[in-house]
Amino acid sequence: MSYKMGRVGDLKVGSYAIIDGEPSQIASLQKSKSGKHGSAKFRCSAISIFDGSKRSFVSPVDASIQIPIVEKNSAQIVSVGPTTVQLMDLESYEIFDVMTPDDQKIASRLQAGIEVEYWKIMGRYKIQRVKG
Repeated sequence: MSYKMGRVGDLKVGSYAIIDGEPSQIASLQKSKSGKHGSAKFRCSAISIFDGSKRSFVSPVDASIQIPIVEKNSAQIVSVGPTTVQLMDLESYEIFDVMTPDDQKIASRLQAGIEVEYWKIMGRYKIQRVKG
């Protein structure tokens, strides 16, 4: 299981949630007061961690939501291809492929031997930053 359950009302801007099956970072929040016939509503817009697409949802404040578990690890770049980067985890020495990041600031610095921080979320990988 690569997620835990949380309460919608506990979400904050910058926190993570699984929206439409996609791990996303909360970009904005709106809470409306409870009315005569219902509980308070929570409107949220978020940006997908992996593809950058916008997602939104409306939910009662006391509803449950899935929160992705973000594993932050270090790896060394083994090789750089046109669309993927091959990484070796610095603890387990496991070798795996990751999509080249969309962020050109990160992508331009990728070369063999460089150390990076990567995130593992729900069995998917993303290079987050170049170290050093």
